[in-house]
Amino acid sequence: MHDTGTGSTGNTAQPSRRTVLAATAGAAGALAAAGPSHAAGAPDDKQLRALVSRMTLEEKVGQLFVMRVYGHSATTPDQADVDANLKEIGVRTAAELVAKYRVGGIIYFAWAHNTREPHQIADLSNGIQRASLELPRGLPVIVSTDQEHGIVARVGRPATLFPGAMAVGAGGSRSDARTLGRIAGRELRAMGIRQDYSPVADVNVNPANPVIGVRSFGADPRAVAALVAAEVAGYQGSGVAATAKHFPGHGDTNVDSHTGFPTITHSRELWEKLDAPPFRAAIAAGIDSIMTAHLMVPALDDSGDPATLSRPILTGILRERLGYDGVVVTDSLGMEGVRTKYGDDRVPVLALKAGVDQLLNPPDLDLAWHAVLDAVRGGELTEARLDESVLRILRLKTKLGLFRAPYVSQGGVDRTVGTRAHLAAADRIAERTTTLLVNEGRLLPLSRRRYPKLLVVGADPASPSGTTGPPTGVLAAALTGLGFTATALSTGTSPSAATIARAVAAARDADAVVAATYNVTAGSGQKTLVDQLVATGKPVVAVAIRNPYDVAQLPSVPACLAAYSWTDVELRAAARVIAGRVEPRGTLPVPVQRADDPEQVLYPIGYGLTY
Repeated sequence: MHDTGTGSTGNTAQPSRRTVLAATAGAAGALAAAGPSHAAGAPDDKQLRALVSRMTLEEKVGQLFVMRVYGHSATTPDQADVDANLKEIGVRTAAELVAKYRVGGIIYFAWAHNTREPHQIADLSNGIQRASLELPRGLPVIVSTDQEHGIVARVGRPATLFPGAMAVGAGGSRSDARTLGRIAGRELRAMGIRQDYSPVADVNVNPANPVIGVRSFGADPRAVAALVAAEVAGYQGSGVAATAKHFPGHGDTNVDSHTGFPTITHSRELWEKLDAPPFRAAIAAGIDSIMTAHLMVPALDDSGDPATLSRPILTGILRERLGYDGVVVTDSLGMEGVRTKYGDDRVPVLALKAGVDQLLNPPDLDLAWHAVLDAVRGGELTEARLDESVLRILRLKTKLGLFRAPYVSQGGVDRTVGTRAHLAAADRIAERTTTLLVNEGRLLPLSRRRYPKLLVVGADPASPSGTTGPPTGVLAAALTGLGFTATALSTGTSPSAATIARAVAAARDADAVVAATYNVTAGSGQKTLVDQLVATGKPVVAVAIRNPYDVAQLPSVPACLAAYSWTDVELRAAARVIAGRVEPRGTLPVPVQRADDPEQVLYPIGYGLTY
């Protein structure tokens, strides 16, 4: 959930030229002995190698870690965030975290109160850079986040929020994917975020996948590969490192690696055909970083280790076979999928031995940091092995301009984040994603003259990505703005008999009903709700606001749309399609199987109606 507090965001003034020069002096001095100062430009590879050779072992270990930290400010977070930092990390602030562990990266989360609003985010990023660069031999920090758009995004309104990957897959436009990456990248960079853990390169072929689903572009590996490459080009053309995830592929599992240890049973041949193409495309597009998956693929490594800790997968396949020499980052080391076989002290060491460069968000940083340090001192890891990863990380920092220009400005935020042009582009892309699956008797588009009074019912999951929500309210407001009189009635994801009866009674006073559905299952209250609404004789339009598979459970509904997410931009687009302001243009990027016979396809990839 995004923090909605309106407390102080700390100092909003951008750093003065004197402060910037003083802070960057540490990094400049560290490079000076290797040749011309980087103040005149980015350091070259020879200078970076010389810099690595002069770093202490502790500094090298620190560069490998990307860590969470609580607070909206690098130096003056709220007391509750100070307390959380002391409890989980043993420091009070982001500045103390950087000083104590010399971490190479920090990851932002909404729940850690890092992303209240764009100006505060920029201030936090500047504070982190200043804290690191003012240290002896201080280096710039890579600030990262998960900004996939759709249902996973850490920076919310007023930043521009785009449709998620499966919606983009329904649109099928490489140009739209590139535009998304370009605009989203510009906005992230303006706030000081230089590494985005996106796009998802997983090919989602399992409708029961609890962790990927609509975060994937779809089930066709060639289509996914094309959209991954396009989004990578957009992000990296804007100066933000894109991250293809989750290698070697997380699209065919019914276990969430946050809470369990999935196994992918694909043969080597099937992996090459299904899972590998998007990662190959990302590498061909010059991807800056690739994130590992905490799952087991016995056909690629039969040791029982998760891919994150697998040398055959990360070095043998990713590095040697696929020829990738960029940064490899783990998925969060706090996830259960990487913690089931080894303790938190062994995981970071084994990840480095496997070929990882960045160790993301360990549950106990002090334990993990000292484990890596002790592994080098004890001979299990060589310092040369650390040097390889540190050099890759410093090369990425150089490419991202962090040595040359580590700070951002408030003016840059104002000129870039959530501009009218960017918001309009997101709306246009969303309009090309909405997919019409059922339209009996040409019910859609709804006529305002024939159906002026609408009831909007349905699931109201917590609003993702800092959008306004709830979905029924957003839909009702959008439809009212399009000339209808729409009333919202939240019925939830598991409506009771009393709730269903209340919705049915309300439907009798409406001319038509719009029902927002969320992952409908056989025998669920949502299915009963829709069936009973249809039985009233009033026209019912179902809008699947997450998985498009809902349509298979709703055979009685006369009209059904897939929106792929319950973010504002996708709900508004669905409303415009319902009202006939735009024609539905999306087509299914995944097949929808029959509810009574999953072996049979009800709607194939590429299916979609229009007006």
